[in-house]
Amino acid sequence: MRRLRLRRAPGRPLERLSSRPARFLAATAAATVLSLTASGCVTVHGELALLPPATKTEAAQALADFTTAYNKADKAYDPALDAGRVTGPLGEVNQAGLRARSINTPGGNPDHKPLALTDARFVLPRKAGWPRWFVADTASNRSSGDQRWLLVFVRNGPEQLWEVAYLTILSRSAVPEFAEEEGYAVPVAADTDALAVAPRDLGKEYVAYLKDGRPGPFAPGTHTTEWRAQRQKAAKRPGMATQYIDRVTDQGDFAPLGLRTRDGGALVFFATRYFERQTAAKGYRPKVGADTKALLTGEIKNTVTREWVSSQAVLVKPAGTDRNGVTVASRLQGVVGAEGS
Repeated sequence: MRRLRLRRAPGRPLERLSSRPARFLAATAAATVLSLTASGCVTVHGELALLPPATKTEAAQALADFTTAYNKADKAYDPALDAGRVTGPLGEVNQAGLRARSINTPGGNPDHKPLALTDARFVLPRKAGWPRWFVADTASNRSSGDQRWLLVFVRNGPEQLWEVAYLTILSRSAVPEFAEEEGYAVPVAADTDALAVAPRDLGKEYVAYLKDGRPGPFAPGTHTTEWRAQRQKAAKRPGMATQYIDRVTDQGDFAPLGLRTRDGGALVFFATRYFERQTAAKGYRPKVGADTKALLTGEIKNTVTREWVSSQAVLVKPAGTDRNGVTVASRLQGVVGAEGS
């Protein structure tokens, strides 16, 4: 048997643009097979070829499709209307929020303002196999002019829709410059030893830090030292004991995803889950907001436990940085469940 491998397509530079959909993987493989002649058996290893996740026009269409679905769901407060366009940590938070608001405001969103994502730049990392993913770096009418929305689109097979797994909001100056190879962004392997912390270990390290504050890879800041201080203050509030339990969440569409930056480090997206348990003094009940109450199971007697999903975007320095090698640049979280007892 003669075995042939797909050749890599020439690279193209990252650009800003917007446009329309296409599916190219099957066509690329078919064209390669048709262009080759050989006697006997031919095997094409498409799963080993380095391919871009999408064309620029396909990425632009995925962004447009997400925005359309998001706006329909937000206007109607109907999670089914964008369920096929969100996944991972963003998907869980989005769907829980829409479920809650559909209960509290069954007639839809009276204050709906359509989301507009403009000035899009698509960061397309070339890789082999599935899942494939890319980042849309956009401006938003929901933020100030200096802020950028980074949406991470994920696709697990050629027949699946593009879905947004992570959303990060950064100032323009905080968005790093990404490394390129042959015009494409460079993904970071989950188990790489070229970074201060491998992407697959970030969730474990973050959970451990939030638990005991031990010296380690995380730089001081809003989402590390200040976040722990806020938790400690809440735990000591008179009449209300608050406990936190953090969990690593890194499977499936919650898996960490990273892009190499020009300084040799990486921008990595990862998720965690935590439980916030509040227990009131005898004779009192913890208060909950309307959205949390809509997601509540059980009855609040003196305790309520909220379940949160949290997504982080971190800047990771190259290997060899023992302390402060990871800066948490952004953290977005939302309640996805609650239980009373």
